Amino acid sequence: MAWNEPGGKGNPKDPWGNNNNHDNNRGNKGGGNNQPPDLDEVIRKLTDKLNSLFGGGKGNRGGSSDNNQGGGAILIIALIVGAVFLGMNAVYTIDESERGVVLRTGKFERLELPGLQLKIPVIETVTIVNSTELRTIKVSETMLTKDNNIVDVMLDVQYTVPDPVSFALRLENPEATLISATESALRHEVGSMAMDAILTSGRVTLANELVIRLQNYLDSYESGISVRNVNVAESRPPAAVKDAFDDVERARQDKERFVNDAEAYANSVVPEARGRAQRQFEEASAYKEKVIARAQGEAERFTKLLTEYNKAPEVTRERLYIDAISAVYANTSKVLLDAEGGNNMMYLPLDKLVQPVQAAASKSGMSTSDISRLTDQVVNELRTRQTSTSVRREGR
Repeated sequence: MAWNEPGGKGNPKDPWGNNNNHDNNRGNKGGGNNQPPDLDEVIRKLTDKLNSLFGGGKGNRGGSSDNNQGGGAILIIALIVGAVFLGMNAVYTIDESERGVVLRTGKFERLELPGLQLKIPVIETVTIVNSTELRTIKVSETMLTKDNNIVDVMLDVQYTVPDPVSFALRLENPEATLISATESALRHEVGSMAMDAILTSGRVTLANELVIRLQNYLDSYESGISVRNVNVAESRPPAAVKDAFDDVERARQDKERFVNDAEAYANSVVPEARGRAQRQFEEASAYKEKVIARAQGEAERFTKLLTEYNKAPEVTRERLYIDAISAVYANTSKVLLDAEGGNNMMYLPLDKLVQPVQAAASKSGMSTSDISRLTDQVVNELRTRQTSTSVRREGR
């Protein structure tokens, strides 16, 4: 028979066979029928014990006594929950890169290191500061330069917090203070530089000067911030005049290119000109030494000839004449033959005679010595014929 059918044992809706007498089964701890304890009875007994501990009397179970017991139970539960909540808030952990600044009733108490830490709930508060993280802020401002030009500058400021106490307590909003200090330092440095330097090669100098000035500002505020690096991300003229500045920049680049080309040309021409000048100077010096040496030689030769002339004037005069005529005739290609005892003079155009011979010799492979020997033979033959002709004329 099913447990919920009529006629079953006990209450048809009770699977454990309990009867409807709820009052008789209260406090049953699972005797012979294996019945579970009544939850309401357990709560009531727990409430009675708590009331007895806090001075509450048992009294009767009606009226105001039940209300007092219910109120006391709520209070105890609230106290237990509050104690658990406070206990959970008293324990906290700090990471390796963090530090904890502990305040007790608003006054600095201590600096906590990484690990599991305890605090007094409500009385103590903890501000956790990351002291090793490299943080970055961006600043973009329009500034007036030393030469009364306007320039837009964008910065990236990287910093750390080596002093968590000063960072947490000295400044109400450290990051806003850092931004304001950066703008102030940037305004001072940009106002001390020309625009051309800011836009071109002076950006590194600007960044280095900003690091020094900004750190001085932050140290005077006792901010606990250390500036690691300042990077000038971009510096440019305002958008309204950007086209004009672009034209100026292109003109500047053209100027630099022309100057570089001129310097390259000068570097290639000047050494060559100096080399030619040095060569001419050396040639002139050599010619000078040559002329001087020749003049000295001629003077010495003339002195010696004078000595010989004084000894034998006729012979020396004849010899000088022959040498002079030989020197003159040596530079001409014409040969004149004068027969002794006759008035006829034969003109031999040796240059014209030699040219065909030289041409033929060059074709046949004759050397210069062969040509000279052949020429001597021709001259000797002509002299012989001239002599024989003169002899025959005299015989007639």
